[in-house]
Amino acid sequence: MKGAVILCVLCVAAVSLALPADNSQYTSKYDGVNLDEIIGNKRLLTPYVKCVLDEGKCTADGKELKSHVKEALETNCAKCTETQRKGAEKVFRHLINHEVPTWDKLKTKYDPSGKYAKKYETELNAAKE
Repeated sequence: MKGAVILCVLCVAAVSLALPADNSQYTSKYDGVNLDEIIGNKRLLTPYVKCVLDEGKCTADGKELKSHVKEALETNCAKCTETQRKGAEKVFRHLINHEVPTWDKLKTKYDPSGKYAKKYETELNAAKE
């Protein structure tokens, strides 16, 4: 598995999620979002995290992210575009290796049993950065 949405995309990667009418794949509407800019700037990342954790207001793309995080996580991002999969991997790697308290909060909310997070942590550890 090459990343999953996640909590993420968790937080940010999943920003690109929104279902088309046929439910076959998430829309690519937000695939152009600059994830490097967001994960590299706490001021930009924090609102997405707060949205997904129900701790703050959500932008339109944040609402889409939050509405699909759980499904994408559970299905290994089955409805994601390739761009979304790569973005989820990037965001998860960043959270796992640089934002541990945030990663822990997201795991508690979206993966309380640890069923999915352990796999991501193993695959996306610091050695793969």
